[in-house]
Amino acid sequence: MARNITSRQQDYSQWYLDVIKVAELADYAPVRGCMVIRPTGYSVWEEIQQVFDRAFKETGHVNAYFPVLIPSSFLEKEAEHVEGFSPECAVVTHAGGEELEEPLVVRPTSETVIGHMYSKWIQSWRDLPLLINQWANVMRWEKRPRLFLRTSEFLWQEGHTAHASKEEAIEETERMLEVYRRIMTDYLALPVVPGVKSEGERFPGAEETYTTETMMSDMKALQAGTSHFLGQNFSKAFNIQFQNKKEAMEYAWTTSWGVSTRLIGAVIMTHSDDDGLILPPRIAPTKVALLPISKDETMATGPLLSKARELAGKIESVIGDRTIVVDDQFHMRPGDRFFYHLQKGVPLRLELGEKEFEKGTVRAVRRDTGEKIDLPWDGIETKVHELLETIQEDLLNKARSFREMNTHEVSDFDDFKKTLDKKGGFIKTYFAGTKDDEKAIKEATGATVRCFPLEDKDARGKCFFTGKGDARMAIFAKSY
Repeated sequence: MARNITSRQQDYSQWYLDVIKVAELADYAPVRGCMVIRPTGYSVWEEIQQVFDRAFKETGHVNAYFPVLIPSSFLEKEAEHVEGFSPECAVVTHAGGEELEEPLVVRPTSETVIGHMYSKWIQSWRDLPLLINQWANVMRWEKRPRLFLRTSEFLWQEGHTAHASKEEAIEETERMLEVYRRIMTDYLALPVVPGVKSEGERFPGAEETYTTETMMSDMKALQAGTSHFLGQNFSKAFNIQFQNKKEAMEYAWTTSWGVSTRLIGAVIMTHSDDDGLILPPRIAPTKVALLPISKDETMATGPLLSKARELAGKIESVIGDRTIVVDDQFHMRPGDRFFYHLQKGVPLRLELGEKEFEKGTVRAVRRDTGEKIDLPWDGIETKVHELLETIQEDLLNKARSFREMNTHEVSDFDDFKKTLDKKGGFIKTYFAGTKDDEKAIKEATGATVRCFPLEDKDARGKCFFTGKGDARMAIFAKSY
């Protein structure tokens, strides 16, 4: 049934690109590594963006905007930061027909320019905490781009906060990680694993990086979002000082945190199938497609269409404005109309034919399972809402079960290599290695430390790689 979609078993990478193409989510831009987000894809991003933005404002954050161009000297002020991002930076050296006195970097992230501004805005403890978020684009020159997952330019949000104490900054870092976990779980149906990054995977310039890791349907890991405790590193680099309550000067404690359009890639690779896109109802721009169907054109465009619009109004009053589409593409065959909505990931299709019209019902078809259910017109709005909630819950449970089924525990490096080679997925094991050990494991197996899970923060054992005691529980996996 899947038209123009390569099966996942045949070629997973091509399947992923095919789903994006048939769902009309994105296309390649003229510049290598960049993408054009098409209206369908951008509407999904808007749904995701709105949920996060609402949560940010509920936790006291406000939105602002900072420039896309950053003086190169700013990055050099924080040595570890520039070392981490230098290979990915795009640099502007000429403008207005002349060579610039100082090169400008197209932002790979905004800690430096925001640090510069915070140094001007923060003078006293009364100015703290400063809680700002921006929705923006950034550029990191990718050598192996892939739509949504890794593109040279992408959309994201980046929160940047400054605090009077270390404890407040750590609390903020952990609070935003929980915001990410909750929204990814409750809205995107992604059963993420919250954890702490290893030294080798830590954000450049951070003292600690928290992460949300999730498993794709090919059993590879994807980093869905990160929250960073920056300590006083950027404050010292950009002189963000304030007078405390004792009238002494001290440096602020800062954080940063972000999620991006790669979340759309995560949703695709977690939930979709060989027929096309599957979207969790809570982030689907169109949650329901209602199709009046008849061979009799007069019937289709008359009573059936009129009833469909009436039912759509009732349903929309419960599930939200502009979330249901009445399909009047009568020039298309019914099967083509069905498939149009199926490949775009619409969670629920309602069919209203002549037989259904006579019985006072509609035929509901779930996108995730294909299950067909007859719903009476009376109370249809409630039944549709309940079905959408069931689909949302089932998608999360299915993804969580898949992750648990493909998570394995090992105790030594030989077992690690065998398990990774034969089974793949997440490997849980105790680890107490260095950055060099992480590098050696990656070179030997292709796997990296995804995180030290917070749920296992008190677990200790013998390191599978070094043999050291008092090692923390870690998750390793091959990743995107």
